Amino acid sequence: MTLKINKIQNQLQNYEIDGLLITKKENRQYATGFTGSAGVVLISADQAVFITDFRYVDQAKSQIKDAEIIMHKGNLEKEIAHQVSKLNIQKLGIEENNMTLQQYKNLQKYVQAEMIQVCEIIENIRIIKDTPEIETMKIAANIADEAFHHILTFLKPGISENAVRDELEFFMRKKGATSSSFQIIVASGVRSSLPHGVASNKIIERGDIVTLDFGALYDGYCSDITRTVAIGEPSEEFKKIYNVVREALKRGTEAIKPGETAKSIDDITRDYITEHGYGQYFGHSTGHGLGLEIHEPLRLSQESKVTLQEGMVVTVEPGIYIPNWGGCRIEDDIVITKDGYEVITKSNRELIVIPC
Repeated sequence: MTLKINKIQNQLQNYEIDGLLITKKENRQYATGFTGSAGVVLISADQAVFITDFRYVDQAKSQIKDAEIIMHKGNLEKEIAHQVSKLNIQKLGIEENNMTLQQYKNLQKYVQAEMIQVCEIIENIRIIKDTPEIETMKIAANIADEAFHHILTFLKPGISENAVRDELEFFMRKKGATSSSFQIIVASGVRSSLPHGVASNKIIERGDIVTLDFGALYDGYCSDITRTVAIGEPSEEFKKIYNVVREALKRGTEAIKPGETAKSIDDITRDYITEHGYGQYFGHSTGHGLGLEIHEPLRLSQESKVTLQEGMVVTVEPGIYIPNWGGCRIEDDIVITKDGYEVITKSNRELIVIPC
């Protein structure tokens, strides 16, 4: 069995189950390497099976090395029930939050084992990345960095936010990305006060501030970077805000190390922004976990109880957003190392002014 499947098997007893049904796409890929869109994984204490339909059998055979591949020809839930019985699973963990109500009802109808909700089991394992995962994420981060460098040559007054979004997406795909890792944010002018202001048909104008938040999806893993640039010389007020955000990012990043709490990183960035009079305009957490999903359960927030560990990958992304005026956010992707941290997004953090 692969190391990842072994990690999952080693957790079964802790959740008082003797089998796990994986239905979530990202968890399925984590366990088996399968990147297709249909299939489930069933793991017992000593075996693993992958169940899919005719369309994905060949792909599964090429991607999955350590699970028996089963092709179902009719009702998927009936085949799952058959395999649960065959593996003598009495207590089956399920990802209830990642199936439809009808799927759940069908499982209840056909599966004889007791079903127990254990959505967090694989997510908790995924928080710590291994070396191959981190190397893949570095490639995704490098693609995003290259895209930012490219888009600086594209930005100018008279083009739409949508055009900038499309250029970023196209460029990242040319560099090897499967796609962008989430819906690209391009927020210009007063729209830059929208933390998640996805691209619109607004035309970028001279004097606008433009927030760019995007990332690459590469081999299933995400990068996530934000930079804010000025189209023409910005106001002194914006320069002040930019410097506050950049320093908050620097201080939060430099505090990252194993044993530090996620909450303390949020405290550092939030306190610095508050000390400079902008606390009310920083309304989201300082960062989040990153990996197969763009937002993984780890949060750098006031509510977090997590202690940072080697192998975690997080974003640090302080921002200031003033309604009807504009905003600024700067974000990096950071690997927690044995002795501290490594920033894997390398793009310039100085205020960039696009001449026009």
